[in-house]
Amino acid sequence: MAEEKKRTRRANGESAIYLGKDGRWHARVPMGYKDDGTPYRRHLTRPTRKELVDEVRRLEKQRDEGSARQPGKPWTVAKWFEHWVENIAKPVVSENTYAGYEVAVRVHLVPGIGRHRIDRLEPEHLESLYRRMQSAGSKAGTAHQAHRTARTALGEAVRRGHAAKNAAALAKPPRIEEDETEVEPYSVDEVQSLLLEVNKRRNSARWMLALALGLRQGETLGLRWSDVDLDNEYLKLRRNRLRPKYEHGCGEAAPCGRKAGYCPTRVQVRRETKNTKSRAGRRAVPLPGPLVVMLRSHMETQARERVAAGNLWTESAYVFTKPLGGPLSPNTDYHDWKRLLEDAGVRDGRLHDARHTAGTVLMLLGVPDRVIDQIMGWEPGGAARMRARYLHVTDPMLKEAARKIERAIWGAPDNLTVDKNQDNEP
Repeated sequence: MAEEKKRTRRANGESAIYLGKDGRWHARVPMGYKDDGTPYRRHLTRPTRKELVDEVRRLEKQRDEGSARQPGKPWTVAKWFEHWVENIAKPVVSENTYAGYEVAVRVHLVPGIGRHRIDRLEPEHLESLYRRMQSAGSKAGTAHQAHRTARTALGEAVRRGHAAKNAAALAKPPRIEEDETEVEPYSVDEVQSLLLEVNKRRNSARWMLALALGLRQGETLGLRWSDVDLDNEYLKLRRNRLRPKYEHGCGEAAPCGRKAGYCPTRVQVRRETKNTKSRAGRRAVPLPGPLVVMLRSHMETQARERVAAGNLWTESAYVFTKPLGGPLSPNTDYHDWKRLLEDAGVRDGRLHDARHTAGTVLMLLGVPDRVIDQIMGWEPGGAARMRARYLHVTDPMLKEAARKIERAIWGAPDNLTVDKNQDNEP
């Protein structure tokens, strides 16, 4: 026993196992080096030598695989998520992606599971959080957003050795039920009703770009005159207009007593536009003749507004602006769309439904898939999936398919139209 207690000199990198004066077995496992270059060892203790050897082997395996916790104070979920979203995610993701991450971290993840250590977080902790979120009124989609954020943040923790496993990758998020109200694109008659109302409004071409060509809101509001070639009848899409974000300009205590967006001295803290991130999104789109006419008229109207506004005009080079210049707010644009639907007597719908409408009309007209992908800005690898999502089979298309089957099987002539209510003539 005396020999067992005696510590012997071991080779570099080899774990030291010994019986301590307290009657327990102890081990010092080399784990690498700290940030300052000094060796880092983990201390383990167990009541029996066998238990200790098993634990040492498990830890050595984690060390060799690179999955062992690194030296230093363990991260809590709250500290890691807050560090990750501000210092790791924010510099490399888009403003909109960061905004989604930040809300999920601040509103759901930190209050719900923030006190756990990330190396001890279990899938069940996350699944319990998702259930509590839904019990409190959150939709399944909101829980999914929290789940995706946690999975990304914990994946980075695993890569950096702060946790051995990604608990969110193992957790089961709640099921998202399919929306019972499937998107129904606007019919040609509805588009024509909108066109009649659009012609009475300022920025009329803005809505026809959405309905005829399927431009996204950000693409349309980010469009500048330098992107439009009316002589050659096309426009180039290069950037997206971002939703503004404001901070108080009156001080941290917000003495104005309002939300940041309504502060009299508010400060814009988000850039106006960002370049389109995908190659497919940076594209040239052909302009139909009537749209060219509308844009020429719009340019002349804008020039008159600039002269009438004088020094009050805010120069911005955007195609679609506020009455005194300056870029349109996406929120204002959304409410303008809702008023347009109401005034035109057309059923309510999302602004993005105009994009579904444009894609379906292109398919109805027999435009080749490759051309549809170019106009809509879909990546080649995911174009088939996007067509399945955006291009809708309408009643006229189904009736035309039935007529083709009739001609193929029963041999009905192409120009035969049968009126079942008409009496047979001799």
